[in-house]
Amino acid sequence: MDGQSEQQSKQLETVVLQIGEAVLATTEVVDRLAAQMDILTAQVQQQGYQIFALSDAVQTLAENHDSALARMTQLTEVLNRLITTIEEPGSSG
Repeated sequence: MDGQSEQQSKQLETVVLQIGEAVLATTEVVDRLAAQMDILTAQVQQQGYQIFALSDAVQTLAENHDSALARMTQLTEVLNRLITTIEEPGSSG
């Protein structure tokens, strides 16, 4: 080998080494990114479960509210009839 081809060979070797290092670094970054994506996916899934549980609790609360409101309406009607009966002329009292 003459001096020029030896120099080109060394330069080529340096370029190939740099490419290899860049590929390894990129692979490590992609691996870390994939791990972070897995964590993020798990968190989003957990939040989905929490939102579902919260909406279920809100629905139950709304149903309980409707039931309590119906009972209050019945109680109001009974009290109104009682007051009407008490205030009727000729009633004992």
